[in-house]
Amino acid sequence: MNLYFLRHAVAVDRASPDYVEDSQRPLTPDGRQKMERVARGMKALGLSFDWILSSPSLRAVATAEIVAKALELGRKMKFSEYLAPEGDPERLVEQIGRMDGSRKRLLVVGHEPYLSGLAGTLIGGHGGVGLQLKKGGLCKLAIAKLKFGRCAELKWLLTPRQLSLLADRPRRPPGKQRMTGARMTRGANDGAMGSSQSF
Repeated sequence: MNLYFLRHAVAVDRASPDYVEDSQRPLTPDGRQKMERVARGMKALGLSFDWILSSPSLRAVATAEIVAKALELGRKMKFSEYLAPEGDPERLVEQIGRMDGSRKRLLVVGHEPYLSGLAGTLIGGHGGVGLQLKKGGLCKLAIAKLKFGRCAELKWLLTPRQLSLLADRPRRPPGKQRMTGARMTRGANDGAMGSSQSF
């Protein structure tokens, strides 16, 4: 399966007196605007997902909804308490493993350092690897057999700026080859792009 990790967009500062509960902090207008552009960049890459699994926090839900709208995914969204900032990543992996096996492309929307920590565990085992997702950043992992431990290969990691730069490009169908720099690559969903690929 292909597992994609997306960090939520910029939200109202946690020090704001308007939101007592951290989970209720919304995206800022600028954060929403930037995330809409990131989502258009995802569409330009030809990305599509069988399902979106999001943290129940308002800022993550709003991020997931922006992506779902841009990619015309309809109601293909679920929410997991294990994706909350204080959630249990091992239980999350178990939950994903119980999902319908026909869903090969799953987008997980959540928080830092939770997402990078989980990605590091899946890539490098319990020693982890150095990985960081900026707000609105996205990474792709290719997994043959999911488990909580080393089981994944990092295919690519994109910053929100890189995704935004793709927003004005025409959408490319999944699997269609394209030239990027001096290298021929395939569509972003098919796993042909290595972790060294830059955008």
